[in-house]
Amino acid sequence: MRIALLSTLFLNVVLGAAQPPEGYYSRAQGLTGYELKTELKEIITNGFNGQSYGDLIDLYQTSDNDDYYDDNQSFTILDMYSENPDGPDPYVYSFNDNCGNVSANEGGCYNREHLYPQGFFNQEDIMRNDAHHVVPTDGQVNGRRSNFPFGEVNNPTFTSRNGSKVGPSATPGFTQTVFEPIDEFKGDIARSLLYFATRYEDNWDDSSWDDKDSNVSDPRGGPNKNQWYEQWFIDLMVKWHNEDPVNQREQDRNNDVFEYQNNRNPFIDNPDWVNQIWTTTASTSDNSFARVNIFPNPSTGRFQIIDLQESVTISVFDVSGRMVKANQTLEGNAFEINGTGVYFVKLNSNLASKTFKVIVK
Repeated sequence: MRIALLSTLFLNVVLGAAQPPEGYYSRAQGLTGYELKTELKEIITNGFNGQSYGDLIDLYQTSDNDDYYDDNQSFTILDMYSENPDGPDPYVYSFNDNCGNVSANEGGCYNREHLYPQGFFNQEDIMRNDAHHVVPTDGQVNGRRSNFPFGEVNNPTFTSRNGSKVGPSATPGFTQTVFEPIDEFKGDIARSLLYFATRYEDNWDDSSWDDKDSNVSDPRGGPNKNQWYEQWFIDLMVKWHNEDPVNQREQDRNNDVFEYQNNRNPFIDNPDWVNQIWTTTASTSDNSFARVNIFPNPSTGRFQIIDLQESVTISVFDVSGRMVKANQTLEGNAFEINGTGVYFVKLNSNLASKTFKVIVK
C-alpha cells in the first residue's frame, strides 16, 4: 500500500535523479538515435561483473525490499505482481519465502521473474543472472505470465489479486495473449526491457537464442538490432515509460544493482534517452535532413521548420504516447499544436525521419 508515498515524493524533489559516477556517461553526451543506443551499450557492458543466479536472492534484501509502499516493511519483498499501492497487500513475503518452482496458489512463495523470458535466450548465464531485468515475483503469477509478452488487456482470462492480467492483447499491432501489470509498475518494466535491448543489442540475431521469427510471443522481431523489438512493442514500452515516470524506488534499485554487478540502467539515470532513441531514427548519412530543426522552442503553439529541403509528413505525440497528429503532409514549413504541454514531433521523408521534443507554453 502507498503509506510511504509522501516521503517518496519528497525524496524525489530533494535528491533528483539517480546519480551515476562522474563521467560514467560522458561518451554518450550529444548523441541521439541509435548512435546513442550503441554507445550506451558499450558503457553498460564495459566493466559488467555478472554474479551467480543464487546471489540474486541475497541482492533482493536490499534492492527489492518493500519499504517504499509499506512503511517499515524493509524485511519483506516488493513484488510487482502482488503489490497493492493503494491498500493492504493480499499477501507478503519475507526474504526466506523464495522457491524455485511455480507455486500452486498465489501467496505460496516468490521466485525470480525474467522480464525478458529466459527461454528466449536459451537460459544463457549472463542474461539469466542480470539483476536489471530479473525481479522477485509471486511464483503462481509468474507461472501465469509464462513467456507471454507484456501488453494491455481488456478481457482477461486471469486476474491476479493485485489486478495484473492475462488475456488477448488490446494493444494495437498484436492480437495474441499478453500479460498486463498494474499501472504503478508499467514504467519500471518498460525501462528494464529497454535496458535489455540496449545491453544485449549485439545478441539480437544470436543463433543460440530462440527463432524470433517463428515464436509469436517473442517481441524481439524488429527490423534490426538497433530497434530490437517489434514496432508495436517499442510503441508500448515508450508509452508506459512516459506514463509512469522514474521514482525513488527505481533510482535506489539502480544504485543497488550497480554496486552488485557494476553497470547501470541508463533509462533510469536519464529518462529522456528513451524518446531520443526510439522516437528518433534519423539517418546520420543524410546530412541535409540532419540539419533540420524546429524554431521557436518553446513556442505558444506555432512552430517553424528550419533548413527543410524536401517533402515530409508530420506526426505529433503527447508525453503519454497518444498521437495528436497522424502522418499529415506538411504544407509549407510551419505547423501548429493546440494545447500547452510537452510533445514529440516526428518528421518523415522518403529516406529518413527525425523526432524533436517541443514545448507549447
